[in-house]
Amino acid sequence: MTISGRFALLLALGVVPVVAAGVSGAAEAWVALAGWLTLALGAGVLDVSLAASPRRVALGRDLPDRVRLGETVTAELTVRNLGSRMLRATVRDGWEPSAGLAGPNRTVLQVPPGERRRMALQLTPWRRGDRRVGQVTVRSAGPLGLWSRQATLAAPGRIRVLPPFHSRVHLPSRLTRLRELEGRTPLLIRGQGTEFDSIREYVRGDDVRSIDWRATARHADPEVPGGMRLMVRTWRPERDRRIVIVADTSRTAAARIADEPRLDTAFEASLLLAALASHAGDRVDFLAWDRRLRGRVHGASGPELLARMVDTMAGIDAELIEADWSSVPGQVRRVTSRRALVVLLTAADSPGSSRGLLSMLPQLTARHTVIVASVTDPALVEAGGARGDLEEVYRAAAAERGLIDTARVAAAIRRLGALTVSAPPHELPPALADRYLDLKASGQL
Repeated sequence: MTISGRFALLLALGVVPVVAAGVSGAAEAWVALAGWLTLALGAGVLDVSLAASPRRVALGRDLPDRVRLGETVTAELTVRNLGSRMLRATVRDGWEPSAGLAGPNRTVLQVPPGERRRMALQLTPWRRGDRRVGQVTVRSAGPLGLWSRQATLAAPGRIRVLPPFHSRVHLPSRLTRLRELEGRTPLLIRGQGTEFDSIREYVRGDDVRSIDWRATARHADPEVPGGMRLMVRTWRPERDRRIVIVADTSRTAAARIADEPRLDTAFEASLLLAALASHAGDRVDFLAWDRRLRGRVHGASGPELLARMVDTMAGIDAELIEADWSSVPGQVRRVTSRRALVVLLTAADSPGSSRGLLSMLPQLTARHTVIVASVTDPALVEAGGARGDLEEVYRAAAAERGLIDTARVAAAIRRLGALTVSAPPHELPPALADRYLDLKASGQL
């Protein structure tokens, strides 16, 4: 049971005669006050007895199953009055704060017996994962609005908040480059990741090793000096390659760079690369790893690939533990035994935290093409250029030390046979996609 402001105001009115008559020698005023208090309590008891039962209510939800981070959705709650009295209710839907409820979460409803009313709330989630609601509190007031009956009822609900995939704006331009690479500009030099495209006539500048002598013999032409036309083979990037994306979910992924967690940037880069590679006809597998497998997408292609990836990523947050890099080659072997492009999305800015990564890399580079993609902090570059006062000089010195450490780790990675991609958060996804296209164009996959 709860007491409303109306009842407090009603009680306050009983003080008026006491103040008017004075405290001493005003027995009649005190008797009147006691009578007023009795009358007010009686009105409250009568009011709450006429209130509808808050437990004789049926609740139903209409929620979207999935929503992208930052998008606004409408969550509807249906309240049905199962009792025989008018339900004058204040309904509070108990969404957790990260669901991003806009405005007050209390709604006043009047529901006649046997009828239902619908309340709508606007949600703008600001965290990935499952945003849940478990309870609804119904406060049923009497006709006078003095006292109310209150009950908290179970009404579970869930909305899965997916990664926003802001980097999809870069996809059309990369797909245009991919179409040019595959259809309009065949390679003249055969590489490891190329397959036969077509045969055409030799022109000056072509690699003589590409001459197809059998095709040349079939194209004998008496009008040409020597009696034959030289024919060469052209090549195009090979399709159906394997790409394994490994996102580091250890403690380093929890750091915020440019107001975005490293893990979210890794997910954005993974989604853009997966979308591009899927259009190129390559097979993509995704692993989220720290000391255990946090998520895996295997055997998906086409639209199903991105759908499963965002669904897997939604519930993954960084763990404050050290990554076990020694187990990563075994995880890659479980995915594929063929040579593949392995993309490691992790932090590579400190020799201490990168020691496990560097000791593991030779096992991967011996069998696969490896790219280590990491986020760089633009604040370090900005701090390194400030020299205004003593504090800025010390800050610049620390920033320069950090940049030197990052460069040392990148050089060590390249010496071990892997490629590196580093860029600020919003530039890393397109930079990784460009490196993939460059590898495909040069036949190195």
